[in-house]
Amino acid sequence: MAYQKLGRDASARKALFRDLVTDLFLYERIQTTEAKAKEVRSIAEKLITKAKKGDLHARRQVAAYVRRESIDGGQDAIQKLFSEIASRYSERAGGYTRILKLGPRRGDSAPMVYLELVDRA
Repeated sequence: MAYQKLGRDASARKALFRDLVTDLFLYERIQTTEAKAKEVRSIAEKLITKAKKGDLHARRQVAAYVRRESIDGGQDAIQKLFSEIASRYSERAGGYTRILKLGPRRGDSAPMVYLELVDRA
């Protein structure tokens, strides 16, 4: 199978991934389960690759997926992706994210991880 269903229907899964990707670009590090992180990693890497192109078509494609959220009224996730993150990885050919294992979650023992951008500030 090409992806994990994560116990959700298609629309809930897509909304979950959109929120996680947006938070990853805003905070550059998120804590989530290992299964979710592995699915979100591939989406985030593709969006960063599109952002490295920097043209209007790429910006519209990213804007169709990433939510317009910001931290404390500052720049939103799309602006940060194109201005800071894409320029940071301009020389890198891929592998923009890493997964750091944390251990089991208290309560249901789900394996928890940090999903973070490599070379984050």
